[in-house]
Order: sequence, then structure tokens, then C-alpha cells
Amino acid sequence: MVVEIGRRVCDGHVFKWLLAAGVSWLAHHREHVNNMNVFPVPDGDTGTNMLVTIQKAYAQIATMDEGHIGLVSEAVARGGLMGARGNSGTILSMLLRGFANGLKRREVMDGASFALALQSAVDYAYTTVSTVMEPVEGTILTVARETAAAVGIRARTENDLQVLLSVAAAAANRALERTPELLPRLKEAGVVDSGGLGLVYLLEGMLRLLNGDQVDYEPAGASGSVAAAPARSDWKDAIQPDDEDGYGYDVQFLMLGQQLNVDEIRRAISAMGWSPLIDGDATLVKVHIHVHNPGEPLSYAATLPGVQLDDVVVENMQAQYLQYVQQREQREVPAPLRQVDGVAVIAVARGAGIERIFTEYGAARIVPGGQTMNPGTEDFLAAIQSLDTDEIIILPNNGNIILAAQEAAKLATGRQVRVVHNRTIPQGIAALLPYADLRERGGTLDEMFQAMTDSLGSIVSGEITTATRSVTVDGISVQAGDLIGLLNGRLAVAASTMADILRGLLHKCHAEDHELATLYYGEGVTEAQARALVDEVAAEFEHLQFDVIAGEQPLYPYIISIE
Repeated sequence: MVVEIGRRVCDGHVFKWLLAAGVSWLAHHREHVNNMNVFPVPDGDTGTNMLVTIQKAYAQIATMDEGHIGLVSEAVARGGLMGARGNSGTILSMLLRGFANGLKRREVMDGASFALALQSAVDYAYTTVSTVMEPVEGTILTVARETAAAVGIRARTENDLQVLLSVAAAAANRALERTPELLPRLKEAGVVDSGGLGLVYLLEGMLRLLNGDQVDYEPAGASGSVAAAPARSDWKDAIQPDDEDGYGYDVQFLMLGQQLNVDEIRRAISAMGWSPLIDGDATLVKVHIHVHNPGEPLSYAATLPGVQLDDVVVENMQAQYLQYVQQREQREVPAPLRQVDGVAVIAVARGAGIERIFTEYGAARIVPGGQTMNPGTEDFLAAIQSLDTDEIIILPNNGNIILAAQEAAKLATGRQVRVVHNRTIPQGIAALLPYADLRERGGTLDEMFQAMTDSLGSIVSGEITTATRSVTVDGISVQAGDLIGLLNGRLAVAASTMADILRGLLHKCHAEDHELATLYYGEGVTEAQARALVDEVAAEFEHLQFDVIAGEQPLYPYIISIE
């Protein structure tokens, strides 16, 4: 479909198409953004968080037929706020809000108002983040700020929106390339900032649409990556494959050769499956297609005279679908509803054992989530609104969830909501101890919040998992598949056995100065295995008491609390 885009002004209809293109381009590169995580742990989900956020924003305008760009951008900001997930997704929603603020009462956007709206987006995001934490340079905020500055300078002499969007995309890329110089840990890990990369892809998608380049997108009401997200009640039906044989395989590869007939290759391979994207020239053809037999397009291409294959990727979409269904089903299981008189606690947790512990320690609501499954602003609001009390404390239990929780607290009108800035499960469990004590003694909301916050420093949090990629961080080199241990979220040790990892973590945190180490064992680990691990290292720490508790958390075989 061809979309006619004017170069001088942009109304609400055009903005809708631009956003759709940005969403689709980000969706196409989501895994690349996810893989930019500094730490090689299985929770690099910045791309997913940003995509969910912007898809929710687009869903607000998917069926709108409105030419007033101020009204459309306001709806986008509202949807982004409700869908905000993770720190980068939440900052993206702040940028959307600031952008909408800059376009209030404007029917159309020209070059000058585009520059003003970008600056408004940056100002709003920096100001809002500053109320929660110190803004860090070398992140999505830096990329946004330098982008707005470059567009602002060019807009003094240029009013062509296509030119200015091109300036924005180029400036964002330059700023992204500089992020490792601003954040040494990025440089050490050999990555750029993942949130900034996601913003680059959003801008690039919009620019590709203006330039007439290929962008997979669908208009409002059609199926596709930018269609409105299904409601919770019908998500499972919405994602079930149409084909009784399932989703099949996503096959991508390059064909290298001489005098390649692109049209003939496109016809032949397109007939083998669905969702084909095949383009190129006489020497290079890029193939993307969904098939049930991945060998068919690969065999066809490999047997063409003089053709060599490169960059072959085969992904099992049916397996991904089944994993997604399992995760969503776990997430949709409602937490037990329990009304609390006075101050109530909402805690984020994942794993039946971890959830049970938080409930037993006094949490009134459990919001399912954690690593790779960050709850959004909307999830927190639903939990807040399900409570009868007007005084609430939220335990995010993950540093990537704090901003979304904070945004929900601001939206909970008529309620007093505090967010404890805790980053780990052990910190959250420890914070519930002073909460329970003050509840019995009739403590106030502020007293409980302060006591819970003060308790965070008494806990050292450890995690054991498997490295998802090869990297050097904080001077520690690991290879993909290695066992690694983290202390308070920082890579601390790499070794070949669980015992060596646990031993290394305990030595690193000076366990001899502590009294108790609690191991919460995860999915696939038995109590016998956990106790055998403790027995193997306990002799080196004779003054340390060990407890073993079933956490049943995914991804991390052991979460360790040292106090």
C-alpha cells in the first residue's frame, strides 16, 4: 500500500502511519535490542518492553479517524503510559507524553513544531526521571536529548519534515554510537545502550516510510504487528495459528551469486510458504519466508548454479508460540484476593514458591512478573484498584520495574501510593519484616515506607544463572553457557560448577561477617540438589547458617539472600 506523505506538514492521519512504521521497524529488530543487555543474563528484554509500550500507544489510535495531530498525539501518550513496561519502556512513554505536550492545540505539525515537540519530550522525560532517580547519561535519554538538539538547530533554516526526520535519525545514530564512551560498562561489554537503540529503530522506521523504503505495516483494523493488542480475555484465541500444522519456521538467508534473477527467485520461494519478503539485485538476494519445511527454500537456493548461502537463520515459531502461551497462562493465574485494613503491600514476584512467601509475609496482592516479564503501569493500576484501602506500598523487586510502578502511583488518584526502590527478591522479603512489625503496632504509611526502605541495606542479594552470550563485564570474562553469579545485580563470579559459583559469591560478599544464607531454589532444581549444594560449601563457612526454600522461579536456579 502506498501512503501519500506531505513533506511540509503532518496531520493526525499521517502521524498514525508514521507511528505504525516505527512500531513495525522496532518489532523487526526487537531481538537485536534485547541482545544489547550489558549483563549476559537471561533477562535482556529492553526491546520487548519498548515494543509492548509503543504497541499499546499505537492501539489507542488504531481505529481513530482524526486529523488533529494534537488529539492523536495525546491518545498515543495516554496509551504509552498505560502500556509502559521496564525502565526503557517507561522512559519511552515519558518521551511520548512530552512530545504530546509540545503539540497541544496544534492541528498539524510542521518542521518548527516538530523540533519544539522533540525538545518538549526530552525536557519532560528528564524532569520526570529526576523525581525518581538521577538521570544517567549514555542511555536513551542521551540519545533523545542529542536528537532534539540536532533537529532544533536544523529547524532554524529548514522546514521540510522529511529532511528533519532524516536529521533526527542520523543524530540518534551518532548519539547511540557515543553511549559506550559515556557508560564504560557498555564499552567493556561491547554493546551500545539498548534503550537508545530501540529509539533509533523507531525513528528509522518512520523515515523509511517517508523515503518510500520497505516497511512491513498494516493500517488500522488490519492484522499485523501494529494492530491493537487483544484483550486479556481473548489473547489466546488471537494468537493461535491459522494453520492446523502450527506456525512453522521463520527462515532467513542471503543468496550470493552473479546474474541472479530476483523475480524468478521471488516467485519460486514465495510459493513454498507465507509472509515472504524477498528482495535484492543480481549479486545479492535477501530471503525471508515462513514455511513448515525449512529445508525446501534452503535446498532450492543452494542448488541454483553459482549460488552461495550466508547468514542462515531458522527459528522454530511453533516452539516460540507454545512457550509464549505457557508464560501468559502462568501470568493470567489470578493472585489470591485478600483485603487489608490500613496499609497494603503489592509485590512483584514470579515462581509459585516466591509468590507464596510474599503472601505469607503479608503482601495483599502479587503482580506476576520479574525477569523477562516486566509488568506494566496498567498491571500495577489494576492491583491498586482491586484494594479497598487508600494507603499502599509497592515492592517492585526488580530495578527494571521501578519506573513503571512509580508512574502507576502517580496515576492512582485519591490514593497514597509509595514505591520502595528495591531491586531484588531478597530485599523485598526483608522489607516485609518491618512492615509486619509496624502493622501490629499501628504504624503510619510513611513510617512503614521508611522502615522498609531502610531495611534494604541489610541484605546482600545473590543470583546464579547461565550466561546468554560471551562478554567481559567488570573485568570478568564469560562465554555463552557458562555458569555465572551476581551480587546485588552485578556480575561477580564465573565458574564451571554450582558449588564454585556459590562459594565464590559467599567469599566475595564476605560471608564470614554475616549470619544467615537462604537459598531459594528454582524451576528444575530439587530440594535434595539444593541441600547437596549447601553441604558441599558449608564447611568453609562454619559460622554461617544455611536455609533452603523452594522458590520455583524460572531462569535463575538459585536466588540467595545473605544477611
